[in-house]
Amino acid sequence: MTTPLDDGPRSDTALDAAPCATDLRATLTLRFSSTPRGARLARRIASQQMDAWGWPYGTEANDIVELITAELAANAVTHGRVPGRDAELRLVRDADARHVRVEVADVRGERLPLPEPDGRPLADGGRGLVLVVTLAEEWGVTPRSGAPGKTVWAVVACP
Repeated sequence: MTTPLDDGPRSDTALDAAPCATDLRATLTLRFSSTPRGARLARRIASQQMDAWGWPYGTEANDIVELITAELAANAVTHGRVPGRDAELRLVRDADARHVRVEVADVRGERLPLPEPDGRPLADGGRGLVLVVTLAEEWGVTPRSGAPGKTVWAVVACP
């Protein structure tokens, strides 16, 4: 007897679960390669999980979580990369389904993120964290639990 292979992300909720006041807190954790391709995968999986939790593609909550995931994952693979070491995405939906916490961990704990000052409006980069600060209810950096590095997180209100 053969069984289908499951190479997708692990989640403790069914893919068709919709948020409601009686749902327990739900979590998705995904390790991704510290490459641009891995960051793109993290962004797409975050959007897919938001849709599965009941915030469809194109809604404000889905778009904000997707954008914040993209920025944090891009920073992890650009500034937190160590060859051969993965980064990690973790999405946590709270019990009342009103907030989603986006966490992206990398192994470079000594390189802390700082939003760029407004003095470089024509610079090629440096605006990602400004977007995160603007769109998230709160954000921060903590030491990575159980491994070397840091976790950058942001909390998004999801009406």
